[in-house]
Amino acid sequence: MRSGDSMPNMLTQELMCALDPVAWACEVLGFDPDGWQADVLRSRSPRILLNCCRQSGKSTIASIMALHRAVFRPGSLVLLLSPSLRQSSELFKKVVMFHRELGETSKPESISSLRLELPNRSRIVSLPGKEATVRGFSGASLLIIDEAARVPDDLYYSVRPMLAVSRGRMIALSTPFGTRGWWYDAWMNGLEWERWEIPASKCPRISPEFLDEERKVLGSFWFEQEYNCKFIDSQTCAFRREDLERLFSNEIEEWDI
Repeated sequence: MRSGDSMPNMLTQELMCALDPVAWACEVLGFDPDGWQADVLRSRSPRILLNCCRQSGKSTIASIMALHRAVFRPGSLVLLLSPSLRQSSELFKKVVMFHRELGETSKPESISSLRLELPNRSRIVSLPGKEATVRGFSGASLLIIDEAARVPDDLYYSVRPMLAVSRGRMIALSTPFGTRGWWYDAWMNGLEWERWEIPASKCPRISPEFLDEERKVLGSFWFEQEYNCKFIDSQTCAFRREDLERLFSNEIEEWDI
C-alpha cells in the first residue's frame, strides 16, 4: 500500500465510527454489545427509556453513548445525573474507562473525579443529585439519567430545561421502583419516549440457575421488580394503584338545576 493511501483510509474509518456507534464500540473500544445494546446505540430517538434488569449492561451502554457524543460532536456538553453524586460518579468512571481505550488519539484537556474535557471542547460532567445544585448548566447535548426511578420529580423537572435551546437527547435508565413518580408515568403514558424493556431472560450473562436462586431468596415482589422489570405497588400499600384509578372517571355528567 502506498503511504498516501493511509490518510483516506483513516478518514473513512473515522467517518464510519462517527456514523455507527456500534462499529466504534467494537473496533475502537473493544466492546462487543448484545443485540439490544447495538440497537439502542444505533437509535436516533431524542428520548429513550431503558427499563432494564440489574446487571444487564444498561449503564455500560449509556457510558458509550455519552463518550461517542462527546468525541464526534465537538463542543458537546454531556451531563450524567443520578439520585446521588456517588451513583453518577460510578457512571462517570465507566466513561473514563472507555476513554482510556482511545489512547493518544483523544488525550483529555483536563480530567477530575467529576469532569472530563476533551480537546474538541466537549465536556462530560457528573452532576450531584440535588435539585438546588444542578441549575447552573444549560445547552446540554445529551442528558443521561441513571437510576431514574429513584430520581425525585423535582430534580427531574429542574434538569429538563437544560435541553430547551440545544434540543439535546435524554436517555433515562433504571429498574422499576414502584408505581409512582415521573419514571413510572413516562413509561406508562409518555408518548414521546422510545421504550426498551430488557428482563434478565434477555441477558446472556445471567444464568437460569442464578435467577432461580434469586427468586427463592428475594421473593416474588423484589424479584419481579429487579429482574423482570415489573412496576409493582409497594408492599405497604393498602390498595393497588389500578384499583384506585377505577374509582375515578374523566367523564362529566351535566345536571339541570
